[in-house]
Amino acid sequence: TLHSVDQSVSMLFYSFFKTLIGQEVVVELKNDLAIRGTLHSVDQYLNVKLLNVSIVEPDKFPHMQSVKHCFVRGSVIRYVQLPKASIDVELLQDATRKEAAQQRAAK
Repeated sequence: TLHSVDQSVSMLFYSFFKTLIGQEVVVELKNDLAIRGTLHSVDQYLNVKLLNVSIVEPDKFPHMQSVKHCFVRGSVIRYVQLPKASIDVELLQDATRKEAAQQRAAK
């Protein structure tokens, strides 16, 4: 079913993001706010907690200048920019292939 596909894709991203804990990422929100910080935690809903944050465009969001740590609800995240060196493309492709094979087998 579509729900189980969404759930398994979400778990794939969850597992991947857990491997990035401690890395610097940029989280772009649906309201165009982009926050750079160290990924501290992520949960199964893809909510993230960032430490040592800075705003990418501080002139557009001056009220956010004093924020040092934040929790971001997964549903408001548009993009997450990852450090290129932190991405094991082969591992991610393998995990995606395995997930797709499991979904085909379940049908």
